Amino acid sequence: MPLGDSITGSPGCWRSLLWNQLQTAGYTDIDFVGTLNAQSCALAHDADNEGHGGFQATATADQNLLPGWLAATRPDIVVMHFGTNDVWSSIAPDTVLAAFTKLVGQMRAANPSMKVLVAQLIPIDPSDCAGCAARTVAFNQRIPAWARGISTAQSPVTVVDQWTGFDSATDTYDGVHPNASGDAKMAARWYPALSALLAPGDPGDPGDPGSGGCSAAFRAVSVWQGGYQGEITVTNTSSTAVISSWSVNLTLPAGSRLTQVWNGAPTGTTVRNAGWNGTVTAGASTTFGFLASTPPAADTPSVTATCSAS
Repeated sequence: MPLGDSITGSPGCWRSLLWNQLQTAGYTDIDFVGTLNAQSCALAHDADNEGHGGFQATATADQNLLPGWLAATRPDIVVMHFGTNDVWSSIAPDTVLAAFTKLVGQMRAANPSMKVLVAQLIPIDPSDCAGCAARTVAFNQRIPAWARGISTAQSPVTVVDQWTGFDSATDTYDGVHPNASGDAKMAARWYPALSALLAPGDPGDPGDPGSGGCSAAFRAVSVWQGGYQGEITVTNTSSTAVISSWSVNLTLPAGSRLTQVWNGAPTGTTVRNAGWNGTVTAGASTTFGFLASTPPAADTPSVTATCSAS
């Protein structure tokens, strides 16, 4: 279920790009669901959604709108970019996050194993809202800690960073709604987080990944105050054998926390392969990336990665 406001709803063409990325990668047995439908995008796709133009997350929670949508569509996963209209209306982050908590509770009441992907909002800078850009940043900063506090093993809440690398000047047509480049960026950010939840087969116990041979190397892609982006290269160290799955345990610097992983499925600080990159031929490599938070005065991150494979 794509859930949110007009950024998700109409036209919401990131949904069409995401749908086609999933189809191309072999995730064909999926169903986007929602009580709304729009086919105004260039690519054919499953357009069902719950992207309600002008809606606030707080009003949606206060009016108990979500349970009816859930009962009608019965999703297993919710992909949520919600809160832009709340930020625009100067609603306090605590109030919006309380609404998020209520919405997640309603999702779990409908499906105790609900998987929830929650976006850090794309930047907005409309001409008639001088404070929107700064308020979006302030709200986004609160989302990872909220998600950690509400996430459970049965019903994980994963934060997807839709803010970093998105430029409201070049990636929207009005300072708010994505244009073609913005749609592409949003779909690219949703894809690894969503596809990790759709990985086929039983990944097994990440603590007992088997006896294959592999190595894992870390590099810092970019570093900023309070966080960094890392990349792990997983290499099959065998000269003859193919590995069919791998698992990497990350030892992070003190105070560092994973906030997002793509091209891999995280459980704590252990990252398993996604559905499409578990098989690595002899001598070949694959990669996964992640975002992590750090204390504001932290040094350049030093991450130790230990790989096991089968």
